[in-house]
Amino acid sequence: MILLPWLLLPIGLIFLVGLVVSFYITKRMPRTAFHTPEEFGLLYEDVTFPALDGVQIHGCWIPSEKTLRGQLTENERAVIILHGHGGSLDWDIHRAPAFHAAGFNVLLIDFRAHGQSQGHLATFGYLERKDVVGAVNFVLGRGVNRIGLLGFSYGGIASMLTAPICPEIKAVVTDGGPTRMKTALRARAIELHVPPRIARPLAWLTFAITSLRLGVNIFHYETVRWVAQIAPRPILFIHGDLDQYCPDFDDLFSAAGEPKEMWRLPGVGHTMASEVYPQEFQARVLEFFNRTL
Repeated sequence: MILLPWLLLPIGLIFLVGLVVSFYITKRMPRTAFHTPEEFGLLYEDVTFPALDGVQIHGCWIPSEKTLRGQLTENERAVIILHGHGGSLDWDIHRAPAFHAAGFNVLLIDFRAHGQSQGHLATFGYLERKDVVGAVNFVLGRGVNRIGLLGFSYGGIASMLTAPICPEIKAVVTDGGPTRMKTALRARAIELHVPPRIARPLAWLTFAITSLRLGVNIFHYETVRWVAQIAPRPILFIHGDLDQYCPDFDDLFSAAGEPKEMWRLPGVGHTMASEVYPQEFQARVLEFFNRTL
């Protein structure tokens, strides 16, 4: 009995650390960049639309030239660009000109609890699916029904979790979308100099606590469990072999159904393909969407 308090103390401290990390990774992220399509000479519209649960999502709609002229056809296409954790649509506006020049409509969104959208909890795909479905409904409402998703990291997670529940999504590109969030968090902890033998259980504990806070099993919403359900719609994986957040990428690719494609880059880190090989990145992604939408 005398030893009981000494046993409870370290257990309590471990739980407290997991709780603190859980609140940190799910907290609202402030807007840290401020850009508009005007910087690239593009006409655009700031828009707000509801996610499936009513949370108001902020977006930036960049119509194609045909859409601007009211010349919509059944072949009109749109790409929805999904940003990374802690970011906002501002970070990806520079990607829009290439799609616009190729005749695509473009919608960029701020996930809930990010940028100018409502919400106070980031949930690593579980609720963000509702944001993406809301974005798809917005695009459909503009008369465009051939829709692809381009997601980066956190946005890649959302794209792979949303496509299985949203048949209106016709194609997916994910750049650096992690296979398992606990693996990605473990890597982040190691980056912050947490010993590996502690980082692994800490990552598991953090998501277990997050599951309790949200009232849902977050482990069920790891992309490796869902990616197969995207088939028979095509998916393109972009993966750098130095991506510390996705060391288990082979599991993700193996789990995906056909048709699937992969652009694998040796010596490239997390979501760095577009920076290291910008022209090839643009060409490959445009070719994929031109072929699949």
